[in-house]
Amino acid sequence: MQGNPIFMEKAIALATENVTSGRGGPFGAVVVRDGKVVATGVNLVTATNDPTAHAEVTAVRNACEALGSFQLNGCSIYTSCEPCPMCLAAIYWARCDAIFYGSTAADAAAAGFDDEFLYEEMKRPVGARKIPAVNLLPEKARASFDVWRKQAGRMDY
Repeated sequence: MQGNPIFMEKAIALATENVTSGRGGPFGAVVVRDGKVVATGVNLVTATNDPTAHAEVTAVRNACEALGSFQLNGCSIYTSCEPCPMCLAAIYWARCDAIFYGSTAADAAAAGFDDEFLYEEMKRPVGARKIPAVNLLPEKARASFDVWRKQAGRMDY
């Protein structure tokens, strides 16, 4: 699979402009379908005080809104940097067909954006992670799934 350099150049330009404008970090993303830009996104973490406002997540949100769908089948995402675990998960949940990235996670780490600790945390058993995670009221919580399974007209995803 081969990406289109024009869309990668746009993602990189968005990332650079985001820094020079003072809006946020050096990350930009472009969602493309059928050779046309559907939506873009930049890193807005500090501008919006939202730790989930990474460029890829913002682009996915914008593309889903533009297309009126929570799935981005038939779309590719071009991102100025290799997606972090959160962004990668969002891209997978949106069901994009392909990911094209510019910089690597190592490049990001060298610039002070090191997400290696997240990859390491995900490998650990839940009880061994740095932020405690405690299973509380699992029986009651599972009742929501029972209601979901019985829901007529539900939209599976």
